[in-house]
Amino acid sequence: MHRRSVIALTLLPGLILAGCSQPPSGYVYEEANNGPASAVSAERYDGHSVSPVLQVANAPVSTFAVDVDTGAYANVRRMLLGGQAVPADAVRTEEMANYFRYDYPLPADRDAPFSVTTDMATTPWNPGTRLLRIGLRGYDVTRSERPSANLVFMVDVSGSMQDADKLPLVKQALSTLADGLRPDDSVSIITYAGWVETLVEGSHDPAEIKAALDGLDAQGATAGGPALAMAYDLARAHRIAGGINRIIMATDGDFNVGLSDQQGLEDMVKRNREDGITLTTLGFGQGNYNDAMMEAVADLGNGNHAYIDSAMEARKVLGEELSSTLFTIARDVKIQVEFNPAAVSQYRLIGYENRALAEEDFADDRVDAGEIGAGHQVTALYEIVPVGEAGWSGLRKYAANRAPTGTGDARELATVRLRYKLPENETSRLIEHPVPAALIATASRPQGDMAFAVAVAAFGQKLRGDTRLGTFDYPDIARLAGPQSNYWRQEFMQLARLAASGRRAERIGDEGD
Repeated sequence: MHRRSVIALTLLPGLILAGCSQPPSGYVYEEANNGPASAVSAERYDGHSVSPVLQVANAPVSTFAVDVDTGAYANVRRMLLGGQAVPADAVRTEEMANYFRYDYPLPADRDAPFSVTTDMATTPWNPGTRLLRIGLRGYDVTRSERPSANLVFMVDVSGSMQDADKLPLVKQALSTLADGLRPDDSVSIITYAGWVETLVEGSHDPAEIKAALDGLDAQGATAGGPALAMAYDLARAHRIAGGINRIIMATDGDFNVGLSDQQGLEDMVKRNREDGITLTTLGFGQGNYNDAMMEAVADLGNGNHAYIDSAMEARKVLGEELSSTLFTIARDVKIQVEFNPAAVSQYRLIGYENRALAEEDFADDRVDAGEIGAGHQVTALYEIVPVGEAGWSGLRKYAANRAPTGTGDARELATVRLRYKLPENETSRLIEHPVPAALIATASRPQGDMAFAVAVAAFGQKLRGDTRLGTFDYPDIARLAGPQSNYWRQEFMQLARLAASGRRAERIGDEGD
């Protein structure tokens, strides 16, 4: 059904947002000296300090929410290919690692929606430590298996979206998604600039959807708050019971809200999340890109955040990975690792700084955490110090201040616990996975799939300025990643070389952008 209507900006005055022409506040960085000459960029990122080293005797338990977002990797790629400096705050190492797929097995059956894999290798940058990898893989669904989808495309057509890497790419990306829809799916499209306009409501016709997208132009200010309220109303009006009900927001994120308005925006997302309407954010463009807002509202909306920097990325996220993007198989997924002091003396989690949870949050089903979609994978790496190795911190002078010498049963290195809710349940389930301490003795230099995962994590940490990598540098990262035949992995190796050289480069291959 096609309906065209315009809503004035008197809606929700507390959420009316300033025009995109006003410079945003937040993290500001200048491009690299060897990059193209341009004005100072004003992109916004919510950075966190690199995770600290922890003593098992003092903090034996590590807890965090899973993350399947990939936006940080594509955004970093955009900067490196454009010859720009990469601000440390823009890098989330877990999103770098989770951009790629690894050789994790499928779950044995769908009663447990994902498999759990653990393995270990020596650390390329520190001979005294080991790397423990935890991998999750959700079960796959085909296009025909997933539930019907009720989608609302919420498209920013304000003046800041007129660049070639913004609205033109949005149109191409959402057209790709439209090609993957089924006849029983429902699509609505609203646009927002100095006004909010409904272009399509409850359509099942890909041709109508793509025609509406093709006619979009960028102009005016940004009315993101009223647009989001309208998007939720449309999603609720066309709700599919037992199906997928999701808003897909496509924008550069330049809402330019103050603190009170940002809180109002987050409250709206939380309220509608509880009503079963999820939110995915797709980021576009540069210069005024608001990564901090885009990631935050996607997390609060039980959705995911991706950054689209090319037609290739659009096809990957909204074509090849459409079922993962849309169909949630497990909610509020949390990981908790309890280390055995008889086997491990110190550890640090690589990445996931903004996903950290308190130990008591793990069993509290009221605490929101991450969602896993069909076919999604999650990778986490811990760098650990086996008992008997020197570790990062030396022996304390006073006996009472020293950690107890590791004693007791050392057959287990750690226990990995996972809590998750099935989509229709509010009570979590528990999985426990013991990790044998024998992995320490048998660990060898990372090989194959593990080597690539470690290389990507090291790449993210290097960009963040992690001093614990020592002299391990970008050429070492490229060598560790090894020869690759997969397109996306080959591209990663090119990025590692670019980070070392600072040279600009074109994307490998012909994308047809």
